Amino acid sequence: MTTEGSPGPGQGLHSRVLDTLGLAITAGEYPPGSVLRTDEIAERFDASRTVVREVVRVLESMSLVESRRRVGVTVRPAEEWNVYDPRVIRWRLAGTDRPRQLRSLTVLRSAIEPVAAGLAAARATPEQCAELTEAALGMVRTSRGHQLEGYLRHDIAFHRVVLNASGNEMFARLGDVVAEVLTGRTEHAVMFHDPDPAAVTLHVRVAEAVREGDAARAEALTRQIAVGALEELDVLAP
Repeated sequence: MTTEGSPGPGQGLHSRVLDTLGLAITAGEYPPGSVLRTDEIAERFDASRTVVREVVRVLESMSLVESRRRVGVTVRPAEEWNVYDPRVIRWRLAGTDRPRQLRSLTVLRSAIEPVAAGLAAARATPEQCAELTEAALGMVRTSRGHQLEGYLRHDIAFHRVVLNASGNEMFARLGDVVAEVLTGRTEHAVMFHDPDPAAVTLHVRVAEAVREGDAARAEALTRQIAVGALEELDVLAP
């Protein structure tokens, strides 16, 4: 009997098969057009056909593969993948294409987040302003002494609030994407041991601008954060 919130029977195996195949596909170990044999996958992982079918369904939902009668499970070209899926982002960041993936995602953030911050300054609720300030102060508290795990938690919270407070549901849905980018930078050591003090201060100033309803300043400050993130990549992941 499993407790609520804990993996049920087979879920651990399902995740292992999914992560292994997802990592292999996104790393190019299975080039486009490669056929994955479900019976071989089942034998390799000592998994039931049910587990393999469920894994294939998840990979299909990400557009990594497609199933055809009398052909099998075929790997799709990279340009057809759902590159916004957080798991696809996670797998790509774990592979050899990490620098290009990080740059692509950071450019996306630089296009979206400043606009979201400007909107947040006009639309954020008092509760969201309080959450943003709390997250920014949490970043300050954890920005020294190699507390990257704690800093990451507050950093993710900060950017989620900005996207949600924009009032734009499309921006809000990018919260998981940004979380994966920030997590990937930390887990793969693509950032300094301690965050840049100037960047931390900019987050605090963004929170102040949003709280004061200054859209132009919130957007400009967030753009500075984005530029700094791109400059960090030039140093750490050229």
